[in-house]
Amino acid sequence: MSDPVIALLPLFRESLSLAFGDEFAETDPMLRTSKHADFQANCALSLAKTLKRPPREVASALLDRLPHADIIERAEISGPGFINVWLTREYLAKALSEASADLGLTPTETPETVVVDYSSPNVAKELHVGNLRSTIIGDALCRVLEAVGHKVLRQNHLGDWGTPFGMLIENLLEGDVEAGEQSIKNLNAFYQAARKKFDSDSAFAERARNRVVMLQRGDVETLELWKKLVLASTRYFNTIYDLLGVTLRDEHLAGESLYNPWLPQVVEELTARNLAVESDGAICIFPPGFLGREQQPLPLIIRKQDGGYGYATTDLAAVRYRTQSLHATRILYVVGASQEQHLSMVFAAAKVAGWLVEPARAEHVSFGAILGSDKKMFRTRAGETIRLLDLLNEAVSRAQSIVTEKNPNLPPEVQHSIAHAVGIGALKYADLSNDRGKDYVFDWDRMLSFDGNTAPYLQYAHARIRSIFRKGEAEIPSADSVRIVAPEEKALALTLLAYPTVVRDVADSLDPHKLCGYLYELATAFSTFYECCPVLKAPSQSERDSRLVLCDFTARVLEKGLMLLGIESPEKM
Repeated sequence: MSDPVIALLPLFRESLSLAFGDEFAETDPMLRTSKHADFQANCALSLAKTLKRPPREVASALLDRLPHADIIERAEISGPGFINVWLTREYLAKALSEASADLGLTPTETPETVVVDYSSPNVAKELHVGNLRSTIIGDALCRVLEAVGHKVLRQNHLGDWGTPFGMLIENLLEGDVEAGEQSIKNLNAFYQAARKKFDSDSAFAERARNRVVMLQRGDVETLELWKKLVLASTRYFNTIYDLLGVTLRDEHLAGESLYNPWLPQVVEELTARNLAVESDGAICIFPPGFLGREQQPLPLIIRKQDGGYGYATTDLAAVRYRTQSLHATRILYVVGASQEQHLSMVFAAAKVAGWLVEPARAEHVSFGAILGSDKKMFRTRAGETIRLLDLLNEAVSRAQSIVTEKNPNLPPEVQHSIAHAVGIGALKYADLSNDRGKDYVFDWDRMLSFDGNTAPYLQYAHARIRSIFRKGEAEIPSADSVRIVAPEEKALALTLLAYPTVVRDVADSLDPHKLCGYLYELATAFSTFYECCPVLKAPSQSERDSRLVLCDFTARVLEKGLMLLGIESPEKM
């Protein structure tokens, strides 16, 4: 077994069973990496309370019965009852050899169908900086979940239905339709023109409201114009997605309009089952546990007083569709923290309705805001919302300047390719490397730095390793060639073997920053190894081959890990 944690588990469970009885065989040994050893088992401290014995006495009983099985070199008690464990170099070499083909990341034994709801822009509006976090966090999670063997269904929940489309369609009808179709290519200007007419012209506003009704009733002409708006918008979204390097495609579109035909069914079903009731002329569900300011039950309105439907009805229809039609057992909503209460109420209502029952569950993958240097919402100097296209272009432009300065002799097309990978990668990594639940400050200089926990640093580490093989005109030796001798080799081996555990942890916790932290730790471990252990000028051929295997393994983990974050790894920098 290439994963040290998994290899150690049966040894500790055997010792737990022998020391305290079979009923303790499944106790979590609480294995952790440690600065003081290769691994540390912390279970003796918690077991001490259950067994009513001193922690060091519990640890001693475990240690006396712990088999080594050619895996453990030595083990000893530390502090109040920790068990420090060191692994044999022979085991590490064998584990690396076994993990070489797939980097140790094997498919989960319990695959699920996971729906990931992310990005979700509004039709006829340009993507802006506020759309960035949902898009790249959601995309990274899709990649990670697929890497561990889950079936992932991407759902781009477009805002493509409702009241605003009355004014947009009516604006498109003003004058020459063909000219109108050209104008919607500039989405922001088109939307603002429609909004200006709606706010200043009461006759236009009335026509727009009537147009909404016509849209909802399926008027042919209105639907055709609506489709033109959606098509123009999705073409634009795809341009941004391609530049950003995310995996969303047209087949992942699942806008609000998809659920529109089912909204009356949702209300009728919930009303017929007495789960929804009339309140002040509206139809509402009162999910248990949600109270307003005066400790009154908080309503989730599923049909408004005027007979219309809101976001709650659409979201409930989406849950029903995703569990009953897509057969999802896990639904992830990559949505800003401000939507926490709304989504919690929708999930609670869906559980009451029987649409979200075990093993199916829904999770709000919330995230904080992007802040400027003034710790306020990130905007232009004029205080306007930053267009995402402008932000991406600036990232590439800034990276181009750095790449040109560092490698002026590279062909222009190569420079541009590297600049794109570095600029977009830096933008993504700066976001993903932060705890997603917290706000972070946007800083061009930091994110594009080739030092520290940044994408350029990791990309450069990968490129530097690949240059070793080019420089030495070296082939990649067989994975069986690896031998672990020097302390720096052992530290690197341990870090490499942690890769599958980290990826599985991210798939469970939905925290991409853990993968970022791991990749930075790996690059740092490699840097130390490279400084202390000559590769191309190793003392012997066997040491050279072994170290080349470690180099190649490291490069592949860096490349694969960055790919899971949606970041490219250039061969040259």
